[in-house]
Amino acid sequence: MSSRVRALGTVYTVGLNAFEAKGLEVQASVGSGLPAFAVTGGVDNSVREARDRIRSAITNSGFKFPEGRLTVALSPAEIPKSGSGFDLAMAIAILVSAGEASPHRLPRTIVLGELALDGRVRPVRGILPALIHAAGHGFERAVVPYGNVDEALLVTELEIGGADSLGQVVSWLAGECVLDAVPRTPTDNTAETGGHRDDLADVVGQGEARHALEIAAAGAHHVLMTGPPGIGKTMLAKRIPGILPPLRREESLEVTAIHSIAGALSPGEPLVAEPPFIAPHHSTSATGLLGGGTGFARPGAASLAHRGVLFLDECAEMSPTVLDSLRQPLEEGEVSVPRRDGIARYPARFQLVLAANPCPCAPAHDVDCVCSSVARRRYLGKLSGPLMDRVDIRVRMDPPGPAALMTSGEETSAQVRARVVAARSAAVERWREFGWLTNSEVPGSVLRRRFRLRAEAMRPVELFLRDGRVTARGADRALRLAWTMCDLRGADTPTEDDVAQALLYRDRGSH
Repeated sequence: MSSRVRALGTVYTVGLNAFEAKGLEVQASVGSGLPAFAVTGGVDNSVREARDRIRSAITNSGFKFPEGRLTVALSPAEIPKSGSGFDLAMAIAILVSAGEASPHRLPRTIVLGELALDGRVRPVRGILPALIHAAGHGFERAVVPYGNVDEALLVTELEIGGADSLGQVVSWLAGECVLDAVPRTPTDNTAETGGHRDDLADVVGQGEARHALEIAAAGAHHVLMTGPPGIGKTMLAKRIPGILPPLRREESLEVTAIHSIAGALSPGEPLVAEPPFIAPHHSTSATGLLGGGTGFARPGAASLAHRGVLFLDECAEMSPTVLDSLRQPLEEGEVSVPRRDGIARYPARFQLVLAANPCPCAPAHDVDCVCSSVARRRYLGKLSGPLMDRVDIRVRMDPPGPAALMTSGEETSAQVRARVVAARSAAVERWREFGWLTNSEVPGSVLRRRFRLRAEAMRPVELFLRDGRVTARGADRALRLAWTMCDLRGADTPTEDDVAQALLYRDRGSH
């Protein structure tokens, strides 16, 4: 009996540090001495709390909890570990060390799941990024909570087993049963969920704003819309996902992985196939926007909007500090959150759409405004120069006339989407060797050197730079916008008119 008690149980699992997954080895060993249960290896309080859950789950599942000095180590120790997703792996390692479970299937298997006190296996967040890492590092199987099976099956390289209880996993290790991996029946079509049912044809008038948003969608450019309340700013913004192309397979898995970590996946249909639309409240904090929090760094709104739209309505009501926190992800396509153990990083390549009233009183017509000129400047002055320099299109919206309200001949989202898809396909083909998917991702140095336009096409940029009407960054962004307008026309190279129009979109008096 002593030889069984002194055995070493080893189980493999995956830990997450923000979006970065790392393989972990869980070892359990029972030694002589007074009964004790220690968990080591850079774990936080949420992992230490697992001791009581695991003890109760093992006992209530009909197994004998080992007597003696029990030590469970999660390595490498330098990787921070938090959350309840290691419960099942730790329990199996303990049972193997006590001779209560067979170890033969464990060397090529990843184990993830939280345990209830009665031994049930509960779903956890972050299954998809964890299994993507496991598949890329030579593992063949994964044991996950049955509630996570739909999500786990997105990783086709692994054999997936869904477990309802600790006892079921032990029986599977002994070869006595097969773990279930039957996906649930989808409850809805992801392409028809959320705001995608809203159609551009619902918006009356606003032809200039509609065209600006079409250009923005074609190149993933950032937009600021200003105008009185009730004019259609929010309606237009909510319809942007409906004119964007569906996500590619790689993009879809990346977006789904972020939403998995946030616990925001739809039951029964976990794959995020359409660009997300995220609209945080104007009172949100920098942590809510960028991510973070105590313990595990959770993704914020900027990362949840990755490959989709981040809509900030009433942006002039937001804190200037919160708004300026977007400058780094807008430039780099990534959020970096400082942590005690290093830097937590999440992808955040989103399309920013800002909407604001022109002044605090926000009348329906400018002639009715009671704000002083100082108050008007201060109101939109919260949008700092460096932030606005990263916004490619600024559009001022005016109330539509009575005739526009009586007509019903606006283009549908499907018609606009067809042009956007064609323009994006042209951009993907052009930048294929570099791996960029949209014009907004292209570095300015590439546009100025390898893809430099003819001298006559560059003339408007030179004039704006000479007059100080645009910064060097703004000039690069105008060139990206010109390429997008070129793609929408189906042309090969931007003309002088494309560049001039792109500069005017940045220079309009909407700020």
